[in-house]
Amino acid sequence: MANLANPTFSIIFPVKNEGKNVVSTLDSLYTSKTKEKFEVIIIDDASNDGCCNFLKNHRPMQSIKLVKTKGLGAASARNLGAQHAQGDYLIFCDAHLNFQDWWIDQLASPLLSNRTDVICPAISAMNHEESIGYGQTLNRRLKVKWNPNPKRLSETAIIPGGCFMISKKVFNDVGGFDHGFVRWGHEDVELSIKLWLFGYRCHVLPTVTISHLFRKKQPYEVEPEHVHYNFLRMAYSHFSVPRIVSCKKLIKNVDIKKLERNVLKEGAQQQRKLYLQKRKYNDDWFFHKFSIPF
Repeated sequence: MANLANPTFSIIFPVKNEGKNVVSTLDSLYTSKTKEKFEVIIIDDASNDGCCNFLKNHRPMQSIKLVKTKGLGAASARNLGAQHAQGDYLIFCDAHLNFQDWWIDQLASPLLSNRTDVICPAISAMNHEESIGYGQTLNRRLKVKWNPNPKRLSETAIIPGGCFMISKKVFNDVGGFDHGFVRWGHEDVELSIKLWLFGYRCHVLPTVTISHLFRKKQPYEVEPEHVHYNFLRMAYSHFSVPRIVSCKKLIKNVDIKKLERNVLKEGAQQQRKLYLQKRKYNDDWFFHKFSIPF
């Protein structure tokens, strides 16, 4: 159980070909002010640009745990970070961020006072600080879109994976990120939907802003078939049959029957049964709650 008097935090950075961003992100982290105790876990997910090599000879004042993989993908790399975490609360962060003073302390407050179960800050675009998103929702094609400023602690349909805080207990209770996801795509959306359906609350705190480097292209290859696979697996895990059919119609230029066979072969139906038994709400409730026209 988390120690509410003296909580500890594990900040998890999944890293893949981040170049100099890892250095600048850690510099920002360790120079930002906080009263909270934290550890840093870096999951180097088969980077080939040497972006984490500097850690062999240089460690900041506080301990950093570096874990190297042979290439797990975004969801599994984050889950691995959680497995190594010693903190009561997990903070998942991209490795291309700038932090403001007291960001950990302020984000922790609504969690520690039980006003929410998962919290994210506002996220601004690095070098375009006036462009700020306040959590996310989904459009009629299930694409994420940023929310406007709610002015106060407010519910958000989707927690952006670039930076959010969650108790280890809640993260483990929902099973973390989908262990069957491949490479990259829809990790944040799937986890957010699962959290809401399982009865947990997700909020954005607009008074905290983290600066994020948005890139037009990822520094690693992203295959459309992996994105489509994760999308359909998410649908099978959480959605009604009519919505699964609607999701299949959104996937273009793909052998949808082959894709569906692969998703089912990897246990999506079995996972669906487990989720249906455990969840508190159904997908109709979720889409109605956030006025998502799908």
